[in-house]
Amino acid sequence: MEFEKLQKIIGEVLNIETEEITMETTFIDDLGADSLDIYQIIMGIEEEFDIEIPNEEAENIVTVADAVEQIKNALE
Repeated sequence: MEFEKLQKIIGEVLNIETEEITMETTFIDDLGADSLDIYQIIMGIEEEFDIEIPNEEAENIVTVADAVEQIKNALE
């Protein structure tokens, strides 16, 4: 469920089709996201899931799977 919501957020921020996004997709290499895009995605995640992702944790988010893991950890 987190993955589908995350796909939607990423798709909206980067203006891409959600079908292009998999768990293995990397934000920078695969999607061409820059630091501002990643910041917007993280803000979208925090708003959608009503969580807080600390900056030091956000810096470790490289793939979509990393972001899903952060969401799950924050929701526990």
